[in-house]
Amino acid sequence: MGSIGVPEMIFIFVLALLIFGPKKLPELGRSLGKGIAEFRRASNELKSSLEREMNTLEQETRLDEPASSPAQDSTAKDPAKTETAKGADTPTYEHDYSGYSGEQHS
Repeated sequence: MGSIGVPEMIFIFVLALLIFGPKKLPELGRSLGKGIAEFRRASNELKSSLEREMNTLEQETRLDEPASSPAQDSTAKDPAKTETAKGADTPTYEHDYSGYSGEQHS
């Protein structure tokens, strides 16, 4: 199924003109425009709210990470000790949200 072309748009306009009449059609157009604008505003507000929350969570996880101690700094210089210092059971909090758009595709 493709997009709506010019002949289809003309048909829809003529049909709406016949159903609603020439006096009611501009009012319907304004109402439709206001509805679309309100929907866009609400979706942008939701998107910015989600991004704000994600940034807050990222900042909190950065604050929760322990500061490096002198003992950890000395092990980081020795490659043999580095593997044991970074054990496999250590949780990581790094997330990449660069591709997140806030939209859901179905």
